[in-house]
Amino acid sequence: MGDDITDRPPPVRRSLLLIVPVLAFAALAAVLFLRLRSGADPAALPSAMIGKPVPSFSLPAVPGLKVGDAPVPGLSSADLKGQITVINVFASWCAPCQVEHPMLMRLAREPGIRLVGIDYKEPNPAAGQRFLARHGVPFSAVGADADGRAAIDFGVYGVPETFVVGPDGVIRDKLVGILTPDNYASVLTRIRAAGKVAAR
Repeated sequence: MGDDITDRPPPVRRSLLLIVPVLAFAALAAVLFLRLRSGADPAALPSAMIGKPVPSFSLPAVPGLKVGDAPVPGLSSADLKGQITVINVFASWCAPCQVEHPMLMRLAREPGIRLVGIDYKEPNPAAGQRFLARHGVPFSAVGADADGRAAIDFGVYGVPETFVVGPDGVIRDKLVGILTPDNYASVLTRIRAAGKVAAR
């Protein structure tokens, strides 16, 4: 005996179930296409935090992290005033973070820019220290964000993400994705532009 015809969705509902996902995908593709065609940087996602003071936070140092014999200090919102500060949110388990790390080492040598890090949700306290000991320490301070609370307050979606904070302690830009040799010059221009905006 065949299925009861009353169990089948009406033809109109079946058509909608097929059409709605296709239309949603087409709309999303159109938005992405128009954004790329407009020349907008696809890595420059809007952030509700831009133009606002950095959220209040205080993070301890990564245990055992040193540059030479000097311990690398932790990080707090009070540290983010007085000069352009670039905050890189990273993690030892993040493969793209490993790819961009040589460019962070380069950025750390740029004059007038302070580079600090937030070590995001490590599986154990020693993981961040081992990662930076192996790849180099580009940061003048690193906060261990064990529970991810500080990153959430910054509106981080995933790692790596980078924020540019003006000398006034206000978030001026957000960079999503990795720093590469190809985008380094444009990112550096954006960082320096953020400092000029803050100085007005």
